[in-house]
Amino acid sequence: MVHTARGRLRIYLGAAPGVGKTYAMLAEAHRRTGRGADVVVGFVETHGRARTAALLDGLETVPRRTATHRGAEFTELDLDAVLARDPAVALVDELAHTNVPGSRNAKRWQDVEELLAAGIDVVSTVNIQHLESLGDVVEGITGVRQRETVPDEVVRRAEQIELVDMSPQGLRRRLAHGNVYAPEKVDAALAHYFRPGNLTALRELALLWTADRVDEYLQRYRAEQGIQGTWQARERIVVGLTGGPEGATLIRRAARIAARNSAGELLAVHISRSDGLSGSSPRALIEQRALVESLGGSFHPVLGDDPAAGLLDFARGVNATQIVIGTSRRKVWQYVYGPGVGYTVTRDSGDIDVHMVNHEHAARGRGRIPIRRVTDLGRTRTVAGWVIGVAGPPLLALALTRTGGPGLSTEMLLFLSLTVGAALVGGLFPAIASALVSSSALNYYFAPPVHTFTIAQPENIAAVVIFAAVGIAVATVVDLAARRSHLAARAQAEAQTLSALAGTVLRGAPSGEGVLTALLEQVRETFQQEAVALLERTDPPGPHGRWQAAAAVGPRPPAGPEQGDVDVPVGERLALVLRGRVLPAGDRRMLGAFANQAAVLLERRRLAGEAAAARREAEGNRIRTALLAAVSHDLRTPLAGIKAAVSSLRAEDVEWDPEDEAELLAGIESGADRLDHLINNLLDMSRLQTGTVTPLLQPTDLDEVVPFALGGVPPGSVRLDVAESLPMVRADAGLLERVLANLVENAVKYGPSQSPVLVKADLLERDGRVELRVVDRGPGVPEEARERIFAPFQRYGDAPRGAGVGLGLAVARGFAEAMGGTVTAEDTPGGGLTMVVSLPAVELPAAEPPAAGLPAAEPPVVEPPAAEPPDRAPRSPDEGSPDKRKAGPA
Repeated sequence: MVHTARGRLRIYLGAAPGVGKTYAMLAEAHRRTGRGADVVVGFVETHGRARTAALLDGLETVPRRTATHRGAEFTELDLDAVLARDPAVALVDELAHTNVPGSRNAKRWQDVEELLAAGIDVVSTVNIQHLESLGDVVEGITGVRQRETVPDEVVRRAEQIELVDMSPQGLRRRLAHGNVYAPEKVDAALAHYFRPGNLTALRELALLWTADRVDEYLQRYRAEQGIQGTWQARERIVVGLTGGPEGATLIRRAARIAARNSAGELLAVHISRSDGLSGSSPRALIEQRALVESLGGSFHPVLGDDPAAGLLDFARGVNATQIVIGTSRRKVWQYVYGPGVGYTVTRDSGDIDVHMVNHEHAARGRGRIPIRRVTDLGRTRTVAGWVIGVAGPPLLALALTRTGGPGLSTEMLLFLSLTVGAALVGGLFPAIASALVSSSALNYYFAPPVHTFTIAQPENIAAVVIFAAVGIAVATVVDLAARRSHLAARAQAEAQTLSALAGTVLRGAPSGEGVLTALLEQVRETFQQEAVALLERTDPPGPHGRWQAAAAVGPRPPAGPEQGDVDVPVGERLALVLRGRVLPAGDRRMLGAFANQAAVLLERRRLAGEAAAARREAEGNRIRTALLAAVSHDLRTPLAGIKAAVSSLRAEDVEWDPEDEAELLAGIESGADRLDHLINNLLDMSRLQTGTVTPLLQPTDLDEVVPFALGGVPPGSVRLDVAESLPMVRADAGLLERVLANLVENAVKYGPSQSPVLVKADLLERDGRVELRVVDRGPGVPEEARERIFAPFQRYGDAPRGAGVGLGLAVARGFAEAMGGTVTAEDTPGGGLTMVVSLPAVELPAAEPPAAGLPAAEPPVVEPPAAEPPDRAPRSPDEGSPDKRKAGPA
């Protein structure tokens, strides 16, 4: 069966042993088998329960693996057997189980991860007490510390989590009837771990944990579908804080409301004005935030000029079911400024319940009451609008009275234009004020009788009233258009930002390297923040949890959510934290998109790292397999020859003449040399694979190294063309010997015997490198196969196994790259293959000019090294002594 995707994980979660997780898993296996699915039992522990064991009938079971530890035998999941069987679905019981020491994986959930990676669906079981994040909680309930745990992320990644529930009384009855443990263990279990209180607490813990996972799925679905309305699937209590003295009372009342529902969630929100002018006390807000967090809630600062709208936007954004606010601290006369936040929130809350909490500071005054701003025009424009609307009409009336005035109709148009100008600059309220002041000025200065508010002619009364109505209507329309324009511009900016976000992610590398940092930089620029950090919790969630930065940009990035001005949680272990300024409630929706995308990029980067590690592991496994194959096949022939020759020489019933004895000894020597060559190459390749090759780079003369590299080839099979005038190269002499020896012996082996191999060296002055060319006239290699011949255990064509294990060229390239050089293959003009070794040249200081009157110094005469005797081999790359060894064949 060929799998193209990762397998899916289904988990049966229980509150305690004996609730029926394994039974439910086996029943599901029978259902799938009945539908034609290929299901096998990888590991199922029945614990001697007859009804559970009966469900194994009819299911294919993969035999377990037997392991011995400390003299005792244990049975474990045979991971290799299940992978080899390659079913569609595998049943693996007890996900948190610890494997016997010496197993491939320490934990069974790691075995399951391998099955999922192979595309096999897995059905498993786990108890709530085995979740890593709940270890301390379970120990506090039961007094027993669970040593076998599974990371929460493993369980949360399951596609399906099904809770197997049972009442404490029912579980105790099942235990008493002997359906869970053996009879001799029942009394102790009922008296200790299975007490009613323990089971009730564990059951509640399992229900709450499952509810949290369901809520995560619900939030993800609402975000994907763009659902803005409230779904009252879970109680979320939002308490609105002003920073006033009543905050502690509201928080405690909201906490009591949340506590009535065990799954209730408490969120506190403070709406700050965008201009920074606020009557709230920073110290009071810090204390209230600490109080909220101590009660298990979370604190969220939000920017907004309309507190009521900001509070409702936040509540709808988090799918809140109830809002808690305090009764107003305004005095009665201060309601002239507007109906107040409490009335507005109650009126516009829709299906969200609103609790108005009374407190001792109610109706005692708030001091300065900021005027509600309908549009986000800025403080300067608002003040300018009020100046135009209030001071403009009297100034216009004064100017018109001194010039005599052009007539009532023209004067009304001038005042109307002033009202429109006030609406354009300052918004609705300055325009309404301008209309009222302008109508009064028209009545007093220009409607007969003048200088009184009495109007003599009825048509003038109608004109003034119509003017006021038209002014207010025009001001309303202009203000509405300004608001719609503002919303449209904001929507366009959000669309452009999200488009840029998508482009950044799509253009990023698959591994996510650099893209995550670029995304955080985009968040910082978009929301005008000083620093942004994606934080990850390094230990189980809790009030004392530690955070570490998965990625951060900007100076002094926040190290925890409490150090930022805005924090957006992503699941239980991630949070996007911004430091610089608080954001409006409307921006948090777009910021949530950034946060989710950052989490996806982080996960992608980790998956890419895991994939790279898996590729390296697979390559290592391939190399190890090939090494074993080389040892088992290619080394067997010379060993067999040596064994046969030695046995023949030691035979007492045969007398060998000197020629035959010499031939047998030569065969032994040849076989030993071949073994030496093969083992050297195998060791060199293992060193390259493990990265333990450390070259000693120093100036090296080619004319001293190249002749030593030819000790393993027949005399007359190589022709040298290495000029003495070439500069030194920066290389390790021992490694360079091995590189050249392998290349030359490979060329001699495949080239025709009548055409010697040419070893030539040239200086590339422009590149500052020296090229060594090993030229043969053999059959050559096609262009598409030239890179493949450098791979380990590759032999081009149909070379027999006796020709080596295919490591010579791989070792040569590996050693050359370790020295900063390269090895490439080219066509030989006229036929054949040329191996090119490129190494950096050493820059020697220029010779000083001779002194005046003295002849130039004669260049020193360098005697070429004597021809190497036949029994001399090249130096080993990791040896600095004069000892020599032959280079291995390719």
